[in-house]
Amino acid sequence: MLKNIDPLLGPDLLSTLRAMGHGDEIVIADANFPAASAGRPLIRLDGIDAPRIAKAILSVMPLDDFVPECAWHMQVVGDPAAQMPIFDDFRAALATHGDGAVLAPLERFAFYERAAKAFAIVLSGETRLYGNLILKKGVIRP
Repeated sequence: MLKNIDPLLGPDLLSTLRAMGHGDEIVIADANFPAASAGRPLIRLDGIDAPRIAKAILSVMPLDDFVPECAWHMQVVGDPAAQMPIFDDFRAALATHGDGAVLAPLERFAFYERAAKAFAIVLSGETRLYGNLILKKGVIRP
């Protein structure tokens, strides 16, 4: 047991987050995402919704503040301006981080390409459509 560590952050996920460096990205994918075929290390958190996983990760991982964007959701196909309810849940998770990070949209195939280059993918049990999020790791400031 560890003190003050979210219980969702098991050994595999903690090790992955610790191994990531500044600028590395991690994907939180919904249950429909082709995670196993993306070719990245895969951590499964079946049954856990994506915003809950985001909140757990953000409790220990800084976001990159050297770039204009450090968090992305997948745009809705055919309606890129659409705002799915889960996007508000992602924004709420980002708000708990406390650094003013903005959730940016990313076109579906651009999202897949970026995910294929990510450090790792966390496959959630999220069943809501467009429940996918990419987070870019920042640095720990003294």
